[in-house]
Formats: sequence, structure tokens, C-alpha cells
Amino acid sequence: MGTHRRPRPAGRARTAVLGAAAGAAVLLPATGASAEPAPGTAQVKAQVDGLYEEAEAATEQYDKLDERARRLQDEAGKLQDRLARQQEKVLQYRETLGALAAEQYRSGGIDPGMRLVLSSSPDAYLRQAGLQTLAGDRQADALRDALRLQRSVDQERAETAAKLAELERARGALGAKKAEVQAKLGEANRVLSGLKAADRARVLGDDSPAASRSSARGETYDGPATGRTKAILDYAYAQIGKPYQWGAEGPDSFDCSGLTQMAYRAGGVSLPRVTQDQWNAGKHVARADLRPGDLVFYYDDLHHVGIYVGNGKLLHAPRTGKNVQIVDLDVMPYVGAVRP
Repeated sequence: MGTHRRPRPAGRARTAVLGAAAGAAVLLPATGASAEPAPGTAQVKAQVDGLYEEAEAATEQYDKLDERARRLQDEAGKLQDRLARQQEKVLQYRETLGALAAEQYRSGGIDPGMRLVLSSSPDAYLRQAGLQTLAGDRQADALRDALRLQRSVDQERAETAAKLAELERARGALGAKKAEVQAKLGEANRVLSGLKAADRARVLGDDSPAASRSSARGETYDGPATGRTKAILDYAYAQIGKPYQWGAEGPDSFDCSGLTQMAYRAGGVSLPRVTQDQWNAGKHVARADLRPGDLVFYYDDLHHVGIYVGNGKLLHAPRTGKNVQIVDLDVMPYVGAVRP
């Protein structure tokens, strides 16, 4: 198999945008849908396509942040549960030590070591008093366990607080990235809203004849793949015609990496959530060695991924405003392929 070196992260080249939305709209002629696009239409299409690409790149970053926030939430929840259990044990030890203190009092007074039961800081008291001053093995064992548990509780409490603070920061970053995606899409919608219907149709048109032939549901995979690869492709084909939705992973809509992740899951293969991580989820294969089911990546920053289906075709969730479809492999700037 061929190998492919991971590209150096870099901002992808942007098509030059000429004029603001209103100015670009003025350039558009009032022509029928069959007329050749005027230069103004091409400029607006470049602007809209650029905004959608930027939104998709931001979507992958959002997905990564969302994945991290979910992981932190899970970890924080486990820490909180463990801390609650530890604190319950502390209460049980205090009850045990209280019983020992009462028994000692009845037999002639409370040993100084037992006073830690009433202390707000048992750990500090024990460090000062020392276990050797305690009366009896039973007391010493109980107090030693209490000290060890108290230290564990203090550590758990500190770890929980740190994890919750990290989670709060992650949620803040997630909210900022969500706002960025929405701003890009909102700007694209503002540009589109200023166009005549025929021009808007040109700007939002399919990228290739293959796309228009496979934009409706009902198509099934009938190629040579078998086993888990066929299961992956069967799932992917079943999603054709469903809308792209940023941050979505099914079952009714998908973004690009959400579709590939769920398709591979249908074949019993676990993939990471985002494109950059999926790039590292298998061995890289040369373009000449592509097989149906391979992941294919686009753009220098790896912000788009789809599934190779054979015969030079790609199945993918394109971008906002389009549906899951099959297109030519070279519809976007090709970077490489991975076989998980």
C-alpha cells in the first residue's frame, strides 16, 4: 500500500471575493435559468462557496470541542460520584470514631487522640498528635484509615474542582465556535437573499452531473465490496438525499465526519468524531490503490471527508444547503486517503 504524509496544517487558499453582497447582487442580470452565468454571478458564487467552506472548517473544530466537552462532562460526573462515595465513607468513619470516643469516655475519659473526631481538620490534628499517642490497636487502625481516607477525599475534591473548571472553559470555547459557524452561515444567507431566484439556483447548483444523478434517496450499493465494507457502503448509500447539518451525526442529517463515523459504525468499526482524527485512524493509501470504503480527505487542513465508492466517485455530506450525494472524486482539492 502507498503511504501519504500528513500535510502540514495551514490555512487553505481562498477565492478572492469582489464586492459586498449588495454590490454583487447589482451585477447580476435578470436572465433566464438557461443563460450563461454573468461574471457577477460567478463572483457571488465564489463568495458563498468560500463562506460555506469556512463554516464547514469551523464545524469540524466545533465537533472537536463538543467531543472534548462531552468527555470532560463524563469524567467530571465520575469524579463527583466517586467523591460522594468517599465522603459517605468519611461519615461512616466519623460514626465509628464517635462510638470509640464514647466508649473511652465511659471508661475514664477521652484520649487526646480521639479528639480529632470533633476537629474540623482531622488530618492536621493527626499530623500533630501522631498515631503512637493513641490508646489501643483498634483506635489506631480506625484513625489511620480515617486519615488515609481524608487525604483521598481532599485529593478527589481538588481533582473534581479542576475538572469542572476545565469543563466550563470547554463549554465557553464551544459556544464561541458555534457562534462562528452561525455567523458564516448567516452571512452566506444574507448574500443569497439578495439574489434573483435564477441566480440563486446557479449559486447553489450541484457541483457535478454525478451529484444531480444521486441526490435523491433510493439508490443502493451494488458493487463488489463484501463483509464489513459492504455494510459501511450499504449504510452510506441509505443516507443519500438526507440533508447536511453542521454538528449532526444522524439519523436524519449529517455533517461530513458524522456521516463517515456512523457508516463505519454500521460496519463494526469505531472511528473518531472529527476529520483530523479520522485521518490518523488507519493506514494511508495511495490514490492509485483506492478501494470502495476508503476514507478520502480534502483541503490542506483536512476539514472534509467522504467515502470512496469506486469508479472515481465519492459519497459525502457536502455542506449546508445540500444533501448527502455522490460526486466525482476531484470535486474538491484532494489530499489523501485512509483505510481504517
